Amino acid sequence: MTTTVDLARRFAALHTPAAPLALANAWDVLSARLVEAAGAPAVATTSAGVAWSLGTPDGDALSRDRALDLIARVAAAVSVPVTADIEGGFGADPAGVGETVTGVIEAGAVGINIEDGTRAPADHAERVAAARAAADTAGVPLFINARIDTFLFGLGEEDERLDETLARAAACLRAGASGIFVPGVNDVATVTELVKGIDAPLNLLVGPGAPAVAELGALGVARVSLGSGVASAAYDVARRAAEELLAGGTYTALDGGLPYGELNALLKG
Repeated sequence: MTTTVDLARRFAALHTPAAPLALANAWDVLSARLVEAAGAPAVATTSAGVAWSLGTPDGDALSRDRALDLIARVAAAVSVPVTADIEGGFGADPAGVGETVTGVIEAGAVGINIEDGTRAPADHAERVAAARAAADTAGVPLFINARIDTFLFGLGEEDERLDETLARAAACLRAGASGIFVPGVNDVATVTELVKGIDAPLNLLVGPGAPAVAELGALGVARVSLGSGVASAAYDVARRAAEELLAGGTYTALDGGLPYGELNALLKG
């Protein structure tokens, strides 16, 4: 029987530039099943997609209980390792983050993303440390992917952003992070410097216009994520279908949709 520890070790081993872990982030059970059925070796949740699907804006607005319930549903629905985006940790302080991580592990996930946003770097590092302590107490080698938002949010002076990112990454690694996630950057020069300066698997956010997975792997990137992109694309279809139906009475936006039977079959058994 595969244990949580086995899944955690399997998930950690997937982080390699030789074949970067490519994550098409899911936001509910059916999207997770679709990702697994496509051959993905792991499933990651997107905090934005999860929040939207539950009627809440992204950005630490979703309650911990609802987030953990969704994580448990996804983890129970797939056989591959699951890593959960827990935003800033769903806790007012590091102790609260530790409680969240305990719940994440109990829900069956073996990895987390935890972001700094506009928090002070020291606060973020303390949250990472609390997450690691909770995982150690549970006896699970949780993969903690520490997200650093300096590039995504344009924090600080542009010419100091790389050095600031590397300093934050080092602090997170000292606190117990397993990997570093730097969304908002895909140019070769910056990615090369990030790989050189971060002594852990590097995760990037990808989408249209970004280099292909193999190209990023050649630079040393170990993990790539679509983030909220898949959920956004799905909701775009919903909007276009509704607008077309109401404005013109036609239905071409539905062309190419997955067959009812195929989707229904993924939820049987």
